[in-house]
Amino acid sequence: MGSNSSQPEPQPPPQVVHRFTPPPSLCFDEPWRRIDWGDKQSALQYVKDYNPPTEGQQIRILLHGPVGAGKSSFINSVNSVLRGRIYTQALAANTATGCFTKEYTTYKIQRGGPEPYYPFVFNDIMGLDPLKGVLVDDIKLALKGHVKNGYKFNPESSLSEDDRFYNSSPNLNDKVHVLVCVVPADTVSGMNDRTVQKIQDIRMEASKLKIPQVAILTKIDEVSPEVKKDLKNVYKVKYLKEKMEEFSANVGIPMNCIFPVKNYDSEIDLDNDVDSLILSSLKQIINFGEDRINFHQSQSESSD
Repeated sequence: MGSNSSQPEPQPPPQVVHRFTPPPSLCFDEPWRRIDWGDKQSALQYVKDYNPPTEGQQIRILLHGPVGAGKSSFINSVNSVLRGRIYTQALAANTATGCFTKEYTTYKIQRGGPEPYYPFVFNDIMGLDPLKGVLVDDIKLALKGHVKNGYKFNPESSLSEDDRFYNSSPNLNDKVHVLVCVVPADTVSGMNDRTVQKIQDIRMEASKLKIPQVAILTKIDEVSPEVKKDLKNVYKVKYLKEKMEEFSANVGIPMNCIFPVKNYDSEIDLDNDVDSLILSSLKQIINFGEDRINFHQSQSESSD
């Protein structure tokens, strides 16, 4: 007799559920560094009211960095914020081809009132071109106050002691109090090895001299659509934080000494958000400069 055993009914294939996977977020939920965007006036007043601990003392801020980084534009941007209008004092170029700044130039900012100028000055120098830029030895001399205003940099040979632009007896005001490295955000990953080495060598010399160091990351709006749309996203965009961390690892400047800014370049009127970032970096630069002055004074007193 035949068997009545039945075959198992075929089961339908398991249902595949296609779940939507959102793309990785380009921004943090919360900013990783805080800025009071609604109150630039406090930082502005802090800078306007600042006076060094010693009468007649000034903070000398030396800017260096790759060609076309925005050193001159940063000086102009600070000038614009403090003077309340777009101001161009340091001549800047809109191209990274060749070194636009040729001379060691000191820039003072008019203050108004009883004091004609702010008690801090900026020094702009030739760019760190890998082959024909400013020599590291010249920057080392500038850090010690040996370079006089107007010295024309020579990529082939450094300033000699018998040159009329050599300052053989620099005073405290001639010496650099804060070293600022200006770097474009879009070149951090592709920076020439020779340029990185120059930055490291300059940083080592500044460290020996106990000079604090700061980095300014420029052109942040050109590498991030989120920042270009709203500058307040600067500390939310993951890419910018990664670039800051990469630069910090490459040259050794701590993250809390690196400040992203947008320079004034195409604008004809001031912008509160641009001002806030510039003032945030300037306030820290001034504080570091005062720390340097206080350290020098304490060393002088202990040696008396």
